[in-house]
Amino acid sequence: MTLTELKYIVALAQEKRFSRAASLCNVSQPSLSMAIKKLEDELELKLFERTAGKVSVTPVGEEIVYEARRILEHADTIQKIAQRGKDPLAGTVRIGVSFTVGPYLLPELVHHSKSRTPQMELILKGSFTERLIEMLGTGEIDCAIMAEPFRSTGLAKAALYDEPLVAAVPASHALAGRESISTTELQGETLLLLEADQSLREHLEALDPDAGPSLGDAEGVSHTFEGYSLETIKHMVSRGMGITLVPRLSVPHDQMHPGYKRRKEDEPTAQLSEKRRRNDDRQIRYLPIQQETGLPPPVRRIVLAWRRSFPRYEVIAALRNAIYACELPGVTLIH
Repeated sequence: MTLTELKYIVALAQEKRFSRAASLCNVSQPSLSMAIKKLEDELELKLFERTAGKVSVTPVGEEIVYEARRILEHADTIQKIAQRGKDPLAGTVRIGVSFTVGPYLLPELVHHSKSRTPQMELILKGSFTERLIEMLGTGEIDCAIMAEPFRSTGLAKAALYDEPLVAAVPASHALAGRESISTTELQGETLLLLEADQSLREHLEALDPDAGPSLGDAEGVSHTFEGYSLETIKHMVSRGMGITLVPRLSVPHDQMHPGYKRRKEDEPTAQLSEKRRRNDDRQIRYLPIQQETGLPPPVRRIVLAWRRSFPRYEVIAALRNAIYACELPGVTLIH
C-alpha cells in the first residue's frame, strides 16, 4: 500500500466518480482505477461499490478512507516540518476564503504578501464557510479566512478585524435620503437574505425575529429571497425588491453617503442605452446603521482559522501581518 493509493481512494470517496477523482489527482482514469483495484486486491475486500456512472463507499471502505485521510494529513505534516526547517515561509500555502470576504480582501492581501514574503506562494480557493471547514478537516487547505460564527471543532483561530455592516436600500426607497438609519427603522422591511454567510443572515433575521421564514413582501417576490451571491442580492436591491445588510468593504468608497452622484469622469460615454440610464436612476444607497440605546451596531468578525496540527505557525503570523498592512476602510483591526 502506498500514499498514492491512499490519495486515490480519498479522492474517489469524495468525488463519487472515477473521472472526477482522476482529474482531482491529475492522473488518467485508467491509472487511478488500476491503483484502487490493486489496493482492494491487496486488502482482499471491496472499498467501493461500482454502479452505472456512480460509485459509493462500502461500510468498511468508509473506515479505511477515514484512516487514509489521517495518514495523508500526517504525511503532509512531515513534509511541512521538513520544509520549515529550511525556510518556514518557503513553498505554497493553500488559503480558503469565504465568498463574502475574498473579493474585498484578497487584492490587498496578495499585494502585501508578495512584497513582504515573496518566497511564500499563495494558492487561493473561494468557497462557502461550511465547505471551507470541510476542506480544513481533510487537509485540502492549510487555513481559511471567514466570518464568524461557524462550527470550529478542532480548529485554532485568530481574530483579524471587525467589519461593520451597512444597510443597502434602493435609491427610490423612503429611507434612501437619510444620513444613517437605525435597526428599528429597518424592521418590517422586505429583507433579502444571503444564505452563504451565517453572520450576515443572523444580523438580518435579528431585525425581524418574529417574522419566520417569510420576512416580507415585494412586487414580484412572494417571500424573502435567499441567495448565495452578495452581488446578486445587491442587484435585487437596486431593482427595488427589498433591502439587505452588506459588509462595509463591499461598498465602493465614494458611495458611502446618500448624496453620492456619479461623476462625469465615471460616465461610460454617450452610447449608453436608455435602459442603462434608467437603471442608473435605481442605484443602491448605502447607509451606516446608528447605535441604539443598549444595542451594538451590527458588526461581523473576520477570523483566520487553521488546523491545530498545522506546523507552519510562521505562515499564520505572516498572513496576519500582511492583512494588518492592508488598507481596509471602515474596519477595526484586531491585533
